[in-house]
Amino acid sequence: MARSPAATRLFAAPACAALLLLTLLAACSWRGESSPAAGTATPLISPAAGGSTPAAAAGGGVVQATPEPPTPLAASPTPTAAPSPTPQPAATPEPTPTPHPLFAYTIDGLRSRQYPGGTIEILGTLDATDAYTRYAIAYPSDGLRITGVMHVPHGQGPFPVVILNHGYIPPEQYWPGADTWREADFLARRGYLCIAPDFRGWAGSDQGPNYFRTGIVIDVLNLISSLPSVPQADPERVGLWGHSMGGGLVAKAITIDPRIDAAVLYGPVSAYDLDNIQKWGDGLPENTTDPLAPIYREAARDPAFIRLTSATFYFHYVTAAVQIHQGTADTVTPPEWARSIRDSLQLAGRSVEYYEYPGQGHAFQGQSWQLFMERTAAFFDTHLKGGGA
Repeated sequence: MARSPAATRLFAAPACAALLLLTLLAACSWRGESSPAAGTATPLISPAAGGSTPAAAAGGGVVQATPEPPTPLAASPTPTAAPSPTPQPAATPEPTPTPHPLFAYTIDGLRSRQYPGGTIEILGTLDATDAYTRYAIAYPSDGLRITGVMHVPHGQGPFPVVILNHGYIPPEQYWPGADTWREADFLARRGYLCIAPDFRGWAGSDQGPNYFRTGIVIDVLNLISSLPSVPQADPERVGLWGHSMGGGLVAKAITIDPRIDAAVLYGPVSAYDLDNIQKWGDGLPENTTDPLAPIYREAARDPAFIRLTSATFYFHYVTAAVQIHQGTADTVTPPEWARSIRDSLQLAGRSVEYYEYPGQGHAFQGQSWQLFMERTAAFFDTHLKGGGA
């Protein structure tokens, strides 16, 4: 049944009122929402351009909603890079110790260097016997020219080599072969090629540094390196013989060079350098212009440094067989020094033969000298000839 316009208006009015009420309630509900907690991602609807909301109902009026400013999102924390470990200061490297200016003349210094040697030059023939020919020679050692005497046996070589090292003789009184000629003759007649170097500062040899008597040790080790230049010499069979200062030289050499097979010490100076310095001085002339002289003189008075230059503390390095001969009446090199060398070698577990000659002084005489040399030759025969003469 069709409604009259009046009835329609009666029904429409309440409906419009209800719709309006619902719209207002919805708007109030929207305004009353609490802001989201900081950090909660609640989506917000921004009003469209023009600022109006959708119509409340078809045919109804448009309600203008005053837009609320958007609730700002809680600022997301700026990502913070993981903290880097606090750099620790680098450890300061220990400074490399500066070597002592005289380290090269200690036993360890001498062991750490090379001995290149060179060519043994024949300067001329001195004489010939029924058993050998004797030559004047020269060879290089650390830039110096060192002279000496060489005895070459007659016959077919190569021959085992014995280097004979003289004791201290004032340079102005020394002549080539002094203090070694009798022993060289004895051994050359038994098939040994014998060389007696003059050392730096003696005879025709050049002058050179000789701190703690190590310059002469260097000369001998360079001589060993030069042996291959002599066809008659066997560089694989090498013995050293030394008297007095030469004996001290031999004691040092055997702590440095394993090429030495056998060593004979005859009335040797002490293997502890302080003994020698206290008895004879440091070896430098008072008026020397050597720039290292002040350092050397200070080191020569320092027992701690002297230990570094003294063979007696390094006998554990010895590979050569050793024989020692000492006169009981020797007032130049007292028997206590030779006995100390013997004891130190034995303590180091090294092979050593020791002989004393009652009543003999610094240079043996008569039958004592003959016995000494027979023992020397037999010792070299054992270690350089395999036991054969």
